[in-house]
Amino acid sequence: MSTTDPTTAPRLRLLSLGAGVQSSTLLLLAAHGAFRFDYALFADTGWEPRPVYAHLRRLEAIAEAAGIPVLRVSAGNIRNDALDTERHFVSMPLFTTSPEGQKGMGRRQCTSQYKVRPLKKAARRLLGYPHPTRVPRGVYATQAIGISADEVHRAKDADVAYLRNTFPLLDIGWTRRDCRAYLAAHGLGDTPRSACIGCPYRSNTSWRDLKAADPAGFADAVVFDAAIRHRPSAAAPPGMPPRYAYYLHRDRIPLGEVDLGTDTGPEPPGCSPWACRGNQADDSGRGEDRR
Repeated sequence: MSTTDPTTAPRLRLLSLGAGVQSSTLLLLAAHGAFRFDYALFADTGWEPRPVYAHLRRLEAIAEAAGIPVLRVSAGNIRNDALDTERHFVSMPLFTTSPEGQKGMGRRQCTSQYKVRPLKKAARRLLGYPHPTRVPRGVYATQAIGISADEVHRAKDADVAYLRNTFPLLDIGWTRRDCRAYLAAHGLGDTPRSACIGCPYRSNTSWRDLKAADPAGFADAVVFDAAIRHRPSAAAPPGMPPRYAYYLHRDRIPLGEVDLGTDTGPEPPGCSPWACRGNQADDSGRGEDRR
């Protein structure tokens, strides 16, 4: 039977839980009986803000009461890995300057490495076919993704046969505002945006909010920013100085010296594993595991 046969029933129904507004809404709706999920999967970068982990614990309690297992999956700690000089590149989209003064930005591969791949790996394992075992034709899981009606352009098909993306919020026509209202009505009005502590896509407003909500996390970002500045590359010849200077902040100045009261652009909504709002010229995980 073809893997595209619409009459084939899914083996599992999964929720990609980023712990942000839309995916939290989906989990809460499922807990109230609107949808059915066999598992909710949270991809943990190891460097999430304190409010995100606190909110995730609330969601886990809600899910447990509703009989929905929440599984945390991980490919490692993004902070520690970025500072590891044995690695060939920094997977985060850091802002760069060259010795000649040219400005650039690193390639965004963190979404693929720390979000998409561990979620795919978990889906395979739950289906009973861990890599490199081939998933038989017709065996697949649906994967609910929290994309609301005001972000319909972000909805994409899965790029592997064993996953089929669904978008329940689009089906019911809910916008992000509807999600916020629903969460607030059930005591979750303070649901945070989901993005790791050192996400370079933060605006000044986002950095300021992080500093207020998680002072220790912001302080750690300042330390990381200084440590990453002239990180040597494992790919460079021995004894050669680093080619670029790396920064977390878009102004390419040390994070601890930034005037966060100055507006530097719109507030980013957060980071979605399957539809990251950042630079689209990335390695999103396509083709890395199609079987």
